[in-house]
Amino acid sequence: MEKNKKIEILRAFKYLLIATSAGVIQIASFTLLNEILKMKYWPAYLIALILSVVWNFTINRKYTFRTVANITYAMLEVLGYYLIFTPLSTWWGDALVNVGWNEYLVLALTMVINLVTEYAFYYFVVYKNKIDNAINKNIKNENIDKKGIDKK
Repeated sequence: MEKNKKIEILRAFKYLLIATSAGVIQIASFTLLNEILKMKYWPAYLIALILSVVWNFTINRKYTFRTVANITYAMLEVLGYYLIFTPLSTWWGDALVNVGWNEYLVLALTMVINLVTEYAFYYFVVYKNKIDNAINKNIKNENIDKKGIDKK
């Protein structure tokens, strides 16, 4: 197997593991809000989603994509993704629950959609041309601009 292909398979696997930990955070917080505090689906989902996104972004930036890309700029790009994903997923989730779907089935299916689309967004938009630029950053640092893009 080609070396780059192995690296990308490992990267996807690391993302899956970290996203799974974010999923645990999301499910645990959603369960607490839904079962203990008896919140409606959409606010419980929204709070749980925000907690998992912050975790997922922070850990994946360092360990999966290994980038020194400008954190503010990267977070704004991720915010752009979530400005589209969050209202849509909140709307379809609430609609499905209101017609009788189980809250946890809706949450699980939404999390799978989020897993796939968010990885693609990170890979092709947020960290495009910036992946692994934290490796040997001391050597390369003088060649990286403020947005984290290698000037070479």
